[in-house]
Amino acid sequence: MPATSRGSRRIKVLIIDDSASVRETMAALLDEDPDIEVIGTASDPYVAARRMQTDVPDVVTLDLEMPRMDGLTFLGKLMEQHPLPVVICSSLVEHGSGAALQAIEAGAVDVIARPEIGTRQFLLDSRIAIRETVKAAAQIDVQRLKRVRQMVPTQKLTADAVLPPTLGPVRVQVTTDTVVCIGASTGGTEALRMLLEALPADCPGIVIVQHMPENFTRAFAERLNSLCTIKVKEAANGDPVLRGQALIAPGNRHTLLQRNGARYSVEVREGPLVSRHRPSVDVLFRSASRCAGGNALGVLLTGMGDDGARGLLEMREAGAYTIAEDESSCIVYGMPKEAVKLGAVDESLPLSAIPAAILRLSAVSAPKPHHG
Repeated sequence: MPATSRGSRRIKVLIIDDSASVRETMAALLDEDPDIEVIGTASDPYVAARRMQTDVPDVVTLDLEMPRMDGLTFLGKLMEQHPLPVVICSSLVEHGSGAALQAIEAGAVDVIARPEIGTRQFLLDSRIAIRETVKAAAQIDVQRLKRVRQMVPTQKLTADAVLPPTLGPVRVQVTTDTVVCIGASTGGTEALRMLLEALPADCPGIVIVQHMPENFTRAFAERLNSLCTIKVKEAANGDPVLRGQALIAPGNRHTLLQRNGARYSVEVREGPLVSRHRPSVDVLFRSASRCAGGNALGVLLTGMGDDGARGLLEMREAGAYTIAEDESSCIVYGMPKEAVKLGAVDESLPLSAIPAAILRLSAVSAPKPHHG
């Protein structure tokens, strides 16, 4: 048996869903993986609670719409009494429902979007992605995730906190504004909230790829926009990259940086999965390396796998300064670790230090340091 993230033991999964078809299909596709063992299924949270009294799973997959007790209520009780990695699998995510965002905020580590019609075929077609999601969830320290979610910046940073104002005008040669490209996956929803909340209204333009299902990114962007000083929106094809604004790649669409003269915009397009993802961080980073070069800043946050590592190396080789979230604050130290191994990272920083670094490195009067 292949080694798993928990040594030689298989990842124990409990499936909670009121649909017998979904329970049967999920159990079959997960059990096919030699690293995963489905220890049981439950038609509602009450059945699940009794099941967990005799065998505690490593990961729970949870529907949001169920009889007797809805998934969101059960999730809240579970996080209070026995925190476990929970993956939401619900048709509500397909609709971009606010309930899915509430689930993430309540402690769910990831979401799987499923349609209301053709659910069984969708699950079968998505079996690789579902298995990888469960494996990523099994690696998460839920207590650490809870602590990270409770960390709220005491105050929003201003540029003055990093770069004191000058007494007079500063004359420097500028080719274009700095553009910041950020990639994240598992654990990234909260990491991005913390990072973006700490940025002031005059921060450089930002483009983000967060691995997330289609239709969920719009609600995620709207939620961040309500919390942050900067503007946050789901990217649309042709959107300009503006100071004080973050564009989030829409689920199931690649998002690329493009340049017209001294201005940047984004291209949103279909395409194959890259590094098993669409949108892919590697795609965004490669586009930045080609059209922005040394005017770009690359940031790779928490996440499972290696998407973004090679693209970050391309950015660095093109003259961009590159930052990876360090292991101390990562929910899953996967993507940043792979980037460090490739030699793609100029600087590894805890999440709390990255907003200040972005401001420091993008200030026109503070040129980016040369690669060491």
